[in-house]
Amino acid sequence: MLRIVVPLVLSLLCGAVAAEPLHGIAMHGEPALPPDYKHFPYVNPDVKKGGKITYGVVGTFDNLNPFILKSMRTTARGMWDPEYGNLVYDSLMQRSRDEPFTLYGLLAETVEWDDNRSFIQFNLNPKAKWSDGQPVTPEDVMFTFDLLRDKGLPRFSNPLKLVAKMEKVGERSVRLTFTDKANRETPLILGLFPVLPKHAVDPETFDRTSLTPLVGSGPYKVKTVKPGESITFERDPNYWGKDIPAKVGTDNYDEITVQYFLQDTTLFESFKKGDIDIYPDGNPGHWASAYDFPAATSGAVIKDVFTPKLPSGMLGFVFNTRRPIFADSRVREGLSLVFDFEWANKNLYSGAYMRTQSFWQNSELSSFGLPADAKELALLGPIKDKIAPDILDGTYKLPVTDGSGRDRNVLKQAVGLLKQGGYTIQGGKMLDASGRQLAFEIMTQNADQEKLAVAYQRSLQAIGIAVSIRTVDDSQYQSRTSSRDYDMIIKSYVSTLSPGIEQVGRWSSAERTKDGNDTFAGANDPDLDTLIDHVLRARSADDFTAAVRSYDRLLLSGHYVLPLYHIGQQWVARSKRIGRPDTTPLYGYQLPVWWDTSAQ
Repeated sequence: MLRIVVPLVLSLLCGAVAAEPLHGIAMHGEPALPPDYKHFPYVNPDVKKGGKITYGVVGTFDNLNPFILKSMRTTARGMWDPEYGNLVYDSLMQRSRDEPFTLYGLLAETVEWDDNRSFIQFNLNPKAKWSDGQPVTPEDVMFTFDLLRDKGLPRFSNPLKLVAKMEKVGERSVRLTFTDKANRETPLILGLFPVLPKHAVDPETFDRTSLTPLVGSGPYKVKTVKPGESITFERDPNYWGKDIPAKVGTDNYDEITVQYFLQDTTLFESFKKGDIDIYPDGNPGHWASAYDFPAATSGAVIKDVFTPKLPSGMLGFVFNTRRPIFADSRVREGLSLVFDFEWANKNLYSGAYMRTQSFWQNSELSSFGLPADAKELALLGPIKDKIAPDILDGTYKLPVTDGSGRDRNVLKQAVGLLKQGGYTIQGGKMLDASGRQLAFEIMTQNADQEKLAVAYQRSLQAIGIAVSIRTVDDSQYQSRTSSRDYDMIIKSYVSTLSPGIEQVGRWSSAERTKDGNDTFAGANDPDLDTLIDHVLRARSADDFTAAVRSYDRLLLSGHYVLPLYHIGQQWVARSKRIGRPDTTPLYGYQLPVWWDTSAQ
């Protein structure tokens, strides 16, 4: 009786109606799947488990702890991984990739919350246990949250700072009550957090890099580690959660290996030889012409094309606005106009791409082509005066050039904006009032980015702007981006159908001076902060759509990113031995639900 009575008493003390246990929670609306659902709709529930798979990545690793700031970008893939799956650690809840933002029970069998989302209570599954056989307890959850709040990555520590009180309820529940700074997404974010074993983690050494695997509750254990070269995981035959509905049809291999390569060309050669089983391809020219090797022509390699129902996201040249030369939005806008997309698309990509015009293009969250309606204008208030009129009325569109790389009309527009920002052409050079030439460096990661930067460089030189290009190795790139030591980089901002707290890490003024986040542009605009808050606090689907659209408009008006391109498909080549479901969910293909067809 205590387990039932205590939540009721606490709810009444909080001024909330007693909550009922829920099998799933959604950011907006209700979960699509009923309480008695058997599995996610995009898995094969009858798959024969077994066999193995080898993934390939470019980079290196020197750490097995994915939750700390040190070596945050060189932690071994697969430990806690949105692409390959969380192999070693389970989260409290599992996200469905066929709904915008809905979570179902995993370590937490059910949850409870109130209409205001002022608290959430995680009721642990009594079957949940660690790989060493000990049960997962409320004490483990509270220990983990304290540890991540104090020593975890910002994406873990920041949401946990919004917890005013954490307490054990009954035998297997943990209740979190939030501060008034929390938002409606906060409880869902915490539902995606891992749980670590209190009995097997030393808090004193937790924030140090280590190649010693931690005890986990997930479907795999670490089998072998070759630092910087490869990591292999083996299935835990005693995994507690294999029959949980959210895990049915997933984690289908007995062994998973991730191989590391210095260059993508070497990785692809390994794939051609059959040493790597999966090759996601993002290069149109490569996708069209590189698959003439024997395994591909014989049918041993299969090329799959997937069409997710996702927003475009934003790939672009990012201005580091911490640099004085990029502090003026008119300068950033002028520099953005100089890039000749039509030339690059034709000469570098065989015309495969579409120009990106919005952070949420191809979805109802996008402002592109739509005038701000009454709900948006009400949300914006006086902020609307900072938004360009054509972006506000939905007529905004990036210019279409003649494809020459030096379209005179477009360059004239760019020069006019640069003049407003204090630059004029004198003696063939773009100079400021002190006679200094406008000059900056583009830092790139690979040959493909370098080609794009060279095309941009050529157009900028036509109006007297001096641009240097530096391609660096992975470790130097990570070091320089983490310390904000760059003028311009090329980055991809992934957009989902449920944008939320990640926007704080990308665009919040308060985050621009912190390490370990994604504030690559260094935006410093309190109005952006206000619109992010509107996104986080929206209750209804209509309010949420209006909030994201208005936020999209202000981001576009700020010209923090020179928009490049997107394609509405996902391309993946795979070994014929690797099978996949016929159903493609909302978010596109999901590698954790694929399998080895040769499994016996």
